[in-house]
Amino acid sequence: MQETGNNIIQQKRITLRITKTNLSFAAVDNTAPEGLRYEPYIVRSGISMPANLREAFIGDNMLSSDYKRAQVLIDSKVLMVPVEEFNEDNKEELYRHAFTDVKNDYVQHSVLPGENAVAIFSINKDLKLVLDDHFENVRIMPLMQSLWAYMHKRSFAGNFNKLYGYFHNKRLEVFSFNKNRFQFVNAYDTNTARDIAYFLLFVWKELNYDAEKDELHIFGALPEKEALTENLKKYVRKVYPINPVAEFNRAPITQIKDLPFDLLTLFVKR
Repeated sequence: MQETGNNIIQQKRITLRITKTNLSFAAVDNTAPEGLRYEPYIVRSGISMPANLREAFIGDNMLSSDYKRAQVLIDSKVLMVPVEEFNEDNKEELYRHAFTDVKNDYVQHSVLPGENAVAIFSINKDLKLVLDDHFENVRIMPLMQSLWAYMHKRSFAGNFNKLYGYFHNKRLEVFSFNKNRFQFVNAYDTNTARDIAYFLLFVWKELNYDAEKDELHIFGALPEKEALTENLKKYVRKVYPINPVAEFNRAPITQIKDLPFDLLTLFVKR
């Protein structure tokens, strides 16, 4: 892996970001002003995501380029297991027991060495087939993986507990760390600032965090961000919305319109 001079990690592969309703592509491009080429794909609501991806391979310029390698960020349910308790032989049984509604999916896992955990997740079988048909090498990982790693390192600054809330694609990801481990990790489907505040404050209370000393960090495509922040400050004194431009020291990549925070943490130098 090489580095460019534009605050971006050089990767000779294409990245696909796949959620239930959204599809986008990204790749390092030295000819782009920001050093990264990012393309959201207009998804057709009447067909499945695997069908949308098949169409994208026909009509999208980035996907029709000669990429042999791909990394895929998949937004699916995640079961987090301490690394010392993980057994690959029973990961599928464990996952399907935790998420009984997961049916026609492959169960995968990804080791998170910094957090001493293994993320067990799934990908639709038809979707995986499309990917395998078009790339010689495919690396699949949870959408949140690079973001967890980034925020874990960030959590060591200061002496107080930190709770993180990341909003994307109508989902709130809530997590925290205790030294080299997850203390809490969960996701909630919602699309309102009121629900976001409720879930964050519920987790805060469950973790018994201090309303005066501990910190709540929120980021992503937050609805009604200013009102949400003010509402949270009624109950938690230290509420910090994270600004990507300031967080990444005005790196050119932060100027890309609507680039999700999880992709920022995947590509930006740290």
